[in-house]
Amino acid sequence: MVRLYDGGVYLLNGTEIVNTPEEVKAKTGQEASSKTLAKQTMAYSILEQHNISGNMDKLQIKFDKLTSHDITFVGIIQTARASGLERFPIPYVLTNCHNSLCAVGGTINEDDHVFGLTCAKRYGGVYVPPHQAVIHQYAREMLSGGGKMILGSDSHTRYGALGTMAMGEGGPELVKQLLNKTYDINMPGVIAIYLDGEPAKGVGPQDVALAIIGATFGNGYVNNKVMEFVGPGVSKLSADFRIGIDVMTTETTCLSSIWTTDEKIQEYYEIHGRAEDYKRLAPGAAAYYDGMVYVNLSEIKPMIAMPFHPSNVYTIDEVNENTKDVLHDVEQKALVSLGGAVDYSLQDKIRDGKLYVDQGIIAGCAGGGFENICAAADIIRGRYIGADEFTFSVYPASTPIYMELVKNGAVSDLMAAGTIVKTAFCGPCFGAGDTPANNAFSIRHSTRNFPNREGSKLQSGQIASVALMDARSIAATAANKGFLTPATAVDVEYTGKKYHFDSNIYANRVFDSKGEADSSVEIKFGPNIKDWPAMPALPDNLILKVVSEIHDPVTTTDELIPSGETSSYRSNPLGLAEFALSRKDPAYVGRAKEVQAAQKAIEAEQCPAEAFEELKTVMNRIHEKYPDIDRTNVGVGSTIFAVKPGDGSAREQAASCQKVLGGWANIANEYATKRYRSNLINWGMLPFITDAGHEALPFKNGDYIFVPNIRRAVEEKMDVIKAYVVRNGLEEMELKLGDMTDNEREIILKGCLINYYRG
Repeated sequence: MVRLYDGGVYLLNGTEIVNTPEEVKAKTGQEASSKTLAKQTMAYSILEQHNISGNMDKLQIKFDKLTSHDITFVGIIQTARASGLERFPIPYVLTNCHNSLCAVGGTINEDDHVFGLTCAKRYGGVYVPPHQAVIHQYAREMLSGGGKMILGSDSHTRYGALGTMAMGEGGPELVKQLLNKTYDINMPGVIAIYLDGEPAKGVGPQDVALAIIGATFGNGYVNNKVMEFVGPGVSKLSADFRIGIDVMTTETTCLSSIWTTDEKIQEYYEIHGRAEDYKRLAPGAAAYYDGMVYVNLSEIKPMIAMPFHPSNVYTIDEVNENTKDVLHDVEQKALVSLGGAVDYSLQDKIRDGKLYVDQGIIAGCAGGGFENICAAADIIRGRYIGADEFTFSVYPASTPIYMELVKNGAVSDLMAAGTIVKTAFCGPCFGAGDTPANNAFSIRHSTRNFPNREGSKLQSGQIASVALMDARSIAATAANKGFLTPATAVDVEYTGKKYHFDSNIYANRVFDSKGEADSSVEIKFGPNIKDWPAMPALPDNLILKVVSEIHDPVTTTDELIPSGETSSYRSNPLGLAEFALSRKDPAYVGRAKEVQAAQKAIEAEQCPAEAFEELKTVMNRIHEKYPDIDRTNVGVGSTIFAVKPGDGSAREQAASCQKVLGGWANIANEYATKRYRSNLINWGMLPFITDAGHEALPFKNGDYIFVPNIRRAVEEKMDVIKAYVVRNGLEEMELKLGDMTDNEREIILKGCLINYYRG
């Protein structure tokens, strides 16, 4: 089904897999080297066209377009304004698909929308009102272009199937583009995703995506690399099918994606009235890849990602054949994910030997596509979901898609079966819509199924579970009144309805400045929209208190700052910070604030030990070896340890909330994604790495770590940084910062990105 190659491979004419340069020479008559032929990938070509450094090993990328949604764009624009923003230098689209339900926090969400509209007018952007489109569907329909690059402040910014290299990053990376700066990275590795065969009837894009995620996430095979989709199987897939696979590449922790393009993608652009944006893309006659994922589409079966991660994959048949064993495995993993905070079991979902599901949802950038919903309608037509606990909701990804589904009768078929069809909204993906009941089990064609992401709260004793599935199998389960069913088990003829895009829907409602800024427009601020607090520069020496210790194999950004109900406070740095780690370590905020009091005393030119009593002993121990340390040359702050933090969302607040609470660093064995590490750096947080395994750390929660000469270490690009755990004496330990660009080091020294651009 899915096979990973041990090393690099060569690809001839986009289809023939070759393992050695000698074979390449034998078949082509030309000398072959991996370094030369790596330049023949599509990814290399696009990156080269957007790189202004003149050095393809050290990239400085200028993107063509930017996009954000209403959980992120306020903070981004506020940061850019504080750094000197005058106008948007490239097209910047502000969509409103996360905080669309203006029912939490009074006027907060709608205030953010008004802020976005006035900023689009003042700075020359595009504003997409609530319920018109989810961020990524609008980008596919209106922003994508062959050979282009788009940067978005959402992790699922992926438009590779349409020939666009897109990346999801934290807000500060968009700020850099708004200020005419660059996105700086080392040249990433490129992994070929070789598609062969053709999907069986009833198998959908989510099935293929989950199979790939299951094979690559745990081993980091594509981590921070570009996934390049090639092979004869690509041509067997429709544009929508490719898009459905592509959007889920984020869950492998790759950096970006790109696909070969053909007449089906050309037709997609023609349907959307943008034929000029199509570009034929393919690797060169001979291309080298750093690895290959071979996918036999013909062998893919309907898949399910059981709680609590998209990589926890099984075939639906496996779950139905071994239900008790699979549920037991899920419960054992939940002991780690949930930390024993609640009693968790799914065994009561077994009814008459079959697995019963409480809720089905098809939604968002992954599930809400035209073909997915049409297929679901075909499956459920003439059937009904029943009058028991099971509910079924469908969210088309944009109003143009919704309109076409109304016209072709799909909405009628769905609603007649008991389905609720709703407007374009990302809420079900992050816990702000269709929250299940306590102990309920939901199946969703959406992007993530992390713990609590569906809206439950461990701290209140509430827990629900989400499994990821394809729209087709969700509809088959709905037709079976909630009993888990693969779409391949349903006898149905798919109608294959053709899509017609109505551009007037956007033309009549979306504000598009056409790039013209109007400085006379006054930005409207709601009372919840707050400026970032002042942040000091990196001091000469640092005293860090470990205020949280997380030993889960992977920590998601949702566990660092919850989604869902916190969304209404994402325009308020201090208000949002109160929720930091609330689902993982509720005592974190209080501990961090205690330490922060010492730093505030330093900034007020007062003795930090007077503000925080326990520092007196710590300072005495430090003075035994470093007698010159005082408030003029030291900073005091908090740090957390996590084994592998930062999987999941690109939202910067996972880092910025720690900074707002006085955090100076994270310590990890490794970072799950580049984007989380970048967020730390952009908020002036040191991304420390320790080689000590999480079971043999030289420090523990509550310990103090003294890092002398940290400023000099950053300035001089030291590989290893000496630090001390402060106990009865100073116990030496080592920390590393890993590879950092000169600009990243300067941002750390200045204290954050805002300070860096203020000069």
